[in-house]
Amino acid sequence: MSSQSNHHHGGRGGSDPYVPGHGDASYGVLHYDLDLVYKVDTNRLDAEATLTCRGLADAPSLRLDLRGLTVRAVKVDGKPAKHTHEGGALTVKHPVREGEELTVHVKYAGKPHPVPSKVLGSAGWEELTDGVIVAAQPHGAPSWYPCNDRPDDKATYTMRVAAPPSHWVALAGELEGKHRSGAVTTWSYRQDVPMPTYLATVQIGRYTAVEHEGGPVPVRTLVPSGVGERDLAPTFGRQGEMIAFFAGLFGDYPFASYTAVITADDLEIPLESQGLSTFGKNFVGEDWESERLVAHELSHQWFGNAVTLARWQDIWLHEGFACYCEWLWAEETGHASVAEEALRHHAGLARKKQDLLLADPGPELMFDDRVYKRGALTVHALRRRVGDEAFFALVSSWIAEHSGGSVTTEMFEEHAQAAAGDDDLSDLFGAWLHERELPELPEEPAPREPTHRGLRGLFSRS
Repeated sequence: MSSQSNHHHGGRGGSDPYVPGHGDASYGVLHYDLDLVYKVDTNRLDAEATLTCRGLADAPSLRLDLRGLTVRAVKVDGKPAKHTHEGGALTVKHPVREGEELTVHVKYAGKPHPVPSKVLGSAGWEELTDGVIVAAQPHGAPSWYPCNDRPDDKATYTMRVAAPPSHWVALAGELEGKHRSGAVTTWSYRQDVPMPTYLATVQIGRYTAVEHEGGPVPVRTLVPSGVGERDLAPTFGRQGEMIAFFAGLFGDYPFASYTAVITADDLEIPLESQGLSTFGKNFVGEDWESERLVAHELSHQWFGNAVTLARWQDIWLHEGFACYCEWLWAEETGHASVAEEALRHHAGLARKKQDLLLADPGPELMFDDRVYKRGALTVHALRRRVGDEAFFALVSSWIAEHSGGSVTTEMFEEHAQAAAGDDDLSDLFGAWLHERELPELPEEPAPREPTHRGLRGLFSRS
């Protein structure tokens, strides 16, 4: 597996060995403008996409990812362009020059469906019983729009979706307005914070919005019939409180609002997108398992969405921190202390096979539960080593410095080392990230009194 991203280095083809055949490193996309017309009953999509691109290296042509849909026409800077479309690759026969901008317009249509992969499973546009979800991580974005599908290429978006008036349309952005014309309602959204392709999403269903109090930004849950505000109270009803808590630890919530979508269908797992997360109806409950997952997806807005991996091998930077946030929320609410959670999950990992390299798990294991738990334990080991004050300061500055950008494990190691000063952290990171054997859990300091809400006390003084 390559350990270096090709971002800005030119070269053809994919820039990430975990998702071969996706992405083109010779250019970046600055902005996507998407116009979609969708018929729910027939799963028919008629669409146009305009991409504002900038050359990062000279190349004879420009390659877009688009799979399972038919291309009707392509224009570059307003003029028809020759192109070929096969195997998910739309090759536009127009030269790319380093530093130059060009506009690519693609008209396309068809019946979208998830992008299959033997190693990664299928991801992307998925029909529900009465609507749609898009769960694109890591390779599903080309199922619904032409894109430069690599995680280190972030762009802003404007998106319009026309759908039946009976259905709500939620996208990864801020709603600018909606208008009805005949048998369709068009929803217009903007995403002004740069977003990688896999975090863009479309959610269509017969939803009603429940607004939640207690957050520094608007927080809402879109619910299907049969799910009421009372059902949400123990878990989704606490999302405003969760945002306030995490913002107190890591810095301001990075987007203008937060939406959770609960589909009428059961889903295997929940998934975050930028400013929005998707849950199946099976995740509505009063138990800790539901609350834990709500906190996990929400924390991804900092770890994964504001600050995003440049290469899929660094997925622990998303999942390890999100899993650690579950433990922080557990302690905040009195469910369990972080120390108890760390002890429990360390014991669980010790019973499993020791064949995972956290800093480069390989595509087969990138979503293995061990990445999540060992990632969280790495975060905890760092906290134990540098102490609470230095730890939360370095995580906050990590988010602040890289918000809207792309990062690697090496960048995090350097950032933590700079914060730790004379204490050489290479042994800690070497053991947890770059060796397979599970390290011992660092000893906990003598317990502070009181442990409950101890974190908030730590920061109310600063």
